[in-house]
Amino acid sequence: MKELAKSKAKMPITENEYTDLLKTARTQIDAGRSTIALQVNSTANTTYWNLGKLLHERKIEGGYGSSVIERLSVDLKKDYPDMGLSPRNLWYMKQFFERYCDSDIKLQRCVAVLSWRKIVLLINKKLSDQETFYYATETVKKNWNKDFLLNAIKMDMYSAHKNEIRDNNFAQTLPALQAEQANEILQDSYNLGFLNVTEPIAELELERRLVEKIKTFMLELGTGFTFIDNQHHLEYNNKEYFVDMLFFNRKLKCLVAIDLKIGEFKSEYVGKMNMYLSLLDKLEKEDDENQSIGIILCAEKDHLDVEIALQDVNKPIAVADYELIVPKKELQTLVLEEMNKTVEDAAKSKLPSVEDAAKSATTKKQQKKKKD
Repeated sequence: MKELAKSKAKMPITENEYTDLLKTARTQIDAGRSTIALQVNSTANTTYWNLGKLLHERKIEGGYGSSVIERLSVDLKKDYPDMGLSPRNLWYMKQFFERYCDSDIKLQRCVAVLSWRKIVLLINKKLSDQETFYYATETVKKNWNKDFLLNAIKMDMYSAHKNEIRDNNFAQTLPALQAEQANEILQDSYNLGFLNVTEPIAELELERRLVEKIKTFMLELGTGFTFIDNQHHLEYNNKEYFVDMLFFNRKLKCLVAIDLKIGEFKSEYVGKMNMYLSLLDKLEKEDDENQSIGIILCAEKDHLDVEIALQDVNKPIAVADYELIVPKKELQTLVLEEMNKTVEDAAKSKLPSVEDAAKSATTKKQQKKKKD
């Protein structure tokens, strides 16, 4: 009570203004708690975001604002004792809003699903938007706990990830966050072993088999893909063009064109894909969509060849290779499992069943009685 009385004495705003602040804060909390059972982190963080926004808009700053925050914490905890509404957390909520309010919407959504302790950790580390996006997406994807996230930041895993060799030009042709997301979603190599290819096939046959198993192929491609068409028809200046496979990715919010090649990468493939992307952006891209991305999917590639071919290209293009058989490590595991299974089956076949053992024992007893 002494602390509360002390806070009232130092109030930098009028009693009516404070009453309005407290009332609005309670409204924000009640609005958030109505759906908190469905989406715990996201909804709770939305509540914290709104409280932070409220404190920001009321210009509650350090120093004179400390007494306001202390009193607000005391009053809110009476009604919401389990929400972590300490003065320290209320300040963090204000920082939470101020840190991300001007950030890309994709970053805001990515951070919003983290636990509050992880959000506070990211705020304290004062990371860039690109770094925050990487650590937030990795945390969600790999289910990192707070300690693992802390160690990942200390090890500067973002820099190691950023320096990985990528056979694409996303960094030069896309906004930073979209380039980061494209690198997360699109792979550098794909396993097409599910096609059961045992002998050389033509590109159209490869395409036909991929279309037949399109659901499996989309899972291999990554998250958020929707299949639109194969041999997608484009017409411009009285000329016809056909894109091998066309997808839409809802996370990247763009068309993704795939050009299939059964041989090794050749530099002329880039010019062809660049033209496809120009036509897609001109003829089919919606105003609210991002520019189209192209993937040249070939049997083999050389990084230096890809790098020089993409050097002055202004459309986002990636070159990926594929395997038509089960990868070596997986194949070895399958072979060992099959061998162990064979040994176990052979061992089982040599052992008599319970019924056979019982019959054998009965027969031996009968034979012994006859001898006696």
